[in-house]
Amino acid sequence: MTNRTDIILGSTGIRSSRAAFGVLPIQRIPTDEAVRILRNALDGGITFYDTARAYSDSEEKLGLALRGTDRQRVAIATKTFAANAEGFWQQLHTSLTNLKTDYVDIYQFHNPSPMPKPDDSTGLYEAMLEAKRQGKIRHVGITNHRLNVAREAVESGLYETLQFPFSYLSGDADVELVRLCERRNMGFIAMKALSGGMLTHSAAAWAWMSQFDNVLPIWGIQRQRELDEFLRHLKRPPVLEGEILATVDKDRRELTGNFCRCCGYCMPCPAGIQIVECARVSQMIRRMPSAPFYTDEFRAKMKQVESCQECGLCRIKCPYGLDAPALMRQNAKDYWEIMAGKAT
Repeated sequence: MTNRTDIILGSTGIRSSRAAFGVLPIQRIPTDEAVRILRNALDGGITFYDTARAYSDSEEKLGLALRGTDRQRVAIATKTFAANAEGFWQQLHTSLTNLKTDYVDIYQFHNPSPMPKPDDSTGLYEAMLEAKRQGKIRHVGITNHRLNVAREAVESGLYETLQFPFSYLSGDADVELVRLCERRNMGFIAMKALSGGMLTHSAAAWAWMSQFDNVLPIWGIQRQRELDEFLRHLKRPPVLEGEILATVDKDRRELTGNFCRCCGYCMPCPAGIQIVECARVSQMIRRMPSAPFYTDEFRAKMKQVESCQECGLCRIKCPYGLDAPALMRQNAKDYWEIMAGKAT
């Protein structure tokens, strides 16, 4: 077991602390607040930032925050969801403009299925190699939520990094994927290290992740107090023992298995149901401050579950094979029971 505070991301040679910044959440806050938090992160020693074209204005906010910074000081990873070469070049140009840089350290295909590869008729992989030849990207990466696609990407030898969901709720197959990346000297970037907010003990998540020398976790940060937590862990890394180990064991007993990972690929719902919230509310309400779940607005969201048309689209789109309608019905039943208990 190790407790190193930094890693080298496979063959890329990129060195980062384990406090890497997942930029997705800052799309939800005002620009001035986002820039302030990002600059505080940089001042605190965070040097790796992961974003995407799909994250609305997150790239722009990151670009503003890093403006005037020594570009060699930071590593920027972003993503393209393009379906063809033309879209690839358009999105890369937009990303470079937003980020106010002339190159991206890691450019990733964003959750594709199937995996882009040479001569597959899309031209995507060829465009990626040309962008690398031109110096507009440094390293070729891929992200995914599907284990079979992720494993194919590792075994193909076409990619330098893989970004995949990984936390202490992950199963044996996910751990083996990490080990395979290690054997192939392929960088592994862990998304959803807090399992989409299901895990609330950041010290436990950090300590568990520290067992893996080749894993770079990106922590989705939206508030200064969240950043402060990870900066504290960076200075004094939590250790997987005692109370922290007990927390991991307890959460694994309670949460491992059939639960929504909050990836959002099931959305949008034709009936307007907020699937991600409705499919996991009974777990969240027991693990987070409960006041937001008792509002009239949230009750209205849960009432929408009754309008599910059983069209099956969410089942088809879920990369984890979950029966989302069944999860929503069970969570709605639990929610209204909790509400009834609160009323009495």
